[in-house]
Amino acid sequence: MTKSEELNISIGREQSGKRLDTALAGITRLSRSRIQQLLRNGHIEYTQPGGKPSDEPLQASRKVLEGDRFRITLPPSQPLSLEPEDIPLDILYEDEHLIIINKPAGMVVHPSHGHERGTLVHALLHHCPDLPGINGIERPGIVHRLDKDTSGSLVVAKTETAHIGLSALFASHELTRQYLAWCRGAPRWKNRRIELPIARHPQHRQKMAVHPQGKEAVTDAEVEYFLGPFSQLRLTLHTGRTHQIRVHLAHERLPILGDPVYARNYHPGHDIPEPSRSMIASLRRQALHAELIAFCHPVTGKQVHITAPLPDDLQALSEALHRNYG
Repeated sequence: MTKSEELNISIGREQSGKRLDTALAGITRLSRSRIQQLLRNGHIEYTQPGGKPSDEPLQASRKVLEGDRFRITLPPSQPLSLEPEDIPLDILYEDEHLIIINKPAGMVVHPSHGHERGTLVHALLHHCPDLPGINGIERPGIVHRLDKDTSGSLVVAKTETAHIGLSALFASHELTRQYLAWCRGAPRWKNRRIELPIARHPQHRQKMAVHPQGKEAVTDAEVEYFLGPFSQLRLTLHTGRTHQIRVHLAHERLPILGDPVYARNYHPGHDIPEPSRSMIASLRRQALHAELIAFCHPVTGKQVHITAPLPDDLQALSEALHRNYG
């Protein structure tokens, strides 16, 4: 973000009586620490009737009342110390506010230990010179993630205003996300809502697991095709827990083909005909694809409905299974 953005906030009944930092954080989806930082730097003003700013000094602990109005100025972001990389992106949608990428399997979203280069963040820094600031630091406004080896649609904010709006859509579940998965097993149901809480696995800290003390996790599952000993499912996420679909389907005894973490080693035998046997054996990642994302644009108000085409490996797998079992 190379120029300032402005937010005009009116306090409603739900926020009346709360601390200023708490109320503004709840309305804008900025963090309380970010609000406090903006207050300290004089970027939040109380607006008098008629729109004139007040000279009244503002404290984070100030109690707000219904009808109070505030103007928040989001200053230009400070540069992030990452080198942009000219990595090709499969762009499904882009405007001045946001961009939707068809992420390939194998690409990590954020830099981390062992993945200091070649991430989606590095590619976005090259493609989008103007990126939103999160807590005042310039970095791509990624509001959700895909696992490294899950392909498909991923939305990124290009302005802080869009980042706030998208974060609110995710928090209120007003955004549709649908995935396709190819699984081992054929359920006895055609449609099922899976409501099982998810937490960190108690023994294996790199894994997640269904756990009664976990966070709420809701997935709608629909069988699109019964394919002999396999099935093709469409999954709609209502929450966004780590590895949610993979954990839920494994718990339902429908492990995703190729999943190295939640599916036991599976080597298709000679009872599986060609070409399905070869396609399954050649998988190097979970057969999971974020196909569809749809939402009301947080800035323009227009409906956005994007479908990510299948990558070659999953297209080949699907065709092979349908040829043998369709």
